[in-house]
Amino acid sequence: MAPFTLRRGRSPLLISVPHDGSHIPSALAARMTPEARRAPDTDWWMSRLYGPVAEALGASLLLPACSRYVVDLNRPPDDVSLYPGQNTTGLCPTTRFDGGPVYLGGEAPGQDEIAGRVERWWRPYHDALGGELADLRARHGRALLWDGHSIASRLPWLFDGELPELNLGTAEGRSCRPGTEATVVGTLTAQSRFSWVANGRFKGGHITRHYGRPADGVEALQLETAQRAYMAEPGGAFEAARAAPLQTLLVDLLGRLLGRDAAGH
Repeated sequence: MAPFTLRRGRSPLLISVPHDGSHIPSALAARMTPEARRAPDTDWWMSRLYGPVAEALGASLLLPACSRYVVDLNRPPDDVSLYPGQNTTGLCPTTRFDGGPVYLGGEAPGQDEIAGRVERWWRPYHDALGGELADLRARHGRALLWDGHSIASRLPWLFDGELPELNLGTAEGRSCRPGTEATVVGTLTAQSRFSWVANGRFKGGHITRHYGRPADGVEALQLETAQRAYMAEPGGAFEAARAAPLQTLLVDLLGRLLGRDAAGH
């Protein structure tokens, strides 16, 4: 199985959805708890949500094959915590988002196995991501990376209460130009359908923090979407009618960013 699929576009925009994959190799699934084998912490239907958005904007779209339980593509390869002091999961998670175990007793991966998963799944995805950004910058003079995620609206092990529907992360403004963040915030402020926050519980993961280099012409933003915005929770079907207003907003928002010049004015 190929570790990813890259659909190349014609604009400076790359949409990455690193937790869309749900594949778990059968030998690995046999070591997991019954709950984990269903890959409940998948960012469900992200490729279906963002596919029409990418097509409308001529964006490149990067899709992974494997589940985050195999290896989390939005974690650094050294597994340093992105949110010190808070409950979170790691590079090869052993705990689910509900606090339960991923593995049966004694079956968690060791360091050699983790290193092998990084080489088999993590590194090819990041080589493709970094290569596409470099190509976009060379062709357009700039590159814009939008890292699309989703999560259940309520997960007490990870956060209190209910998430806003849209959770923008820019690493506290470090991963993009000030004008880029202002454009997104302005677009979100102007609409009233979806609740939102900037740099709240989710400030951007490894992908946003690592690839966002605005001084070098590469900007990165993450959007963590509460799943109630486009599907039935928990773990339900994609609902096209519910998703349509969000897709319209995303096309408008990202279109505004693509309409801005490379200097960010």
